[in-house]
Amino acid sequence: MINRVEKLSLLSEMIAFAQTDDSIKTIEYKFLLGVAKQLDISREDLVYLFEYPVSYVHLKSHSERIVQFHRLVLLMNLGENITNKELVKLHNFGLRMGLSHESINRVLDLMESFPDKIVPPDFLIDIFKVQYN
Repeated sequence: MINRVEKLSLLSEMIAFAQTDDSIKTIEYKFLLGVAKQLDISREDLVYLFEYPVSYVHLKSHSERIVQFHRLVLLMNLGENITNKELVKLHNFGLRMGLSHESINRVLDLMESFPDKIVPPDFLIDIFKVQYN
């Protein structure tokens, strides 16, 4: 189980990712709010993170890092058009989390073959399992 500081760090990271185009769309904000609720973080704390982000905290658990990467993939796919800048940023976030370069690339390549470019969690886990073993 992750602690409060790690949860706030995850949300800060997602906010930074969503702000790639310098603004947060309503659908992105609602998604962030939903993730905050799942993490048991209040709306007030989420709003606070927009102004005062928490420093990055590296998650110890590989599975938690995969879950966070999946959240970032979902967040990126909320927009109409995925830019190269977003893809590079997602790739870099994945690398910073200590995820395999090959796995990240595989997820990004497979994304195109799924409806709404959303890779199902079981596919994503299988991709990372192969590289982790």
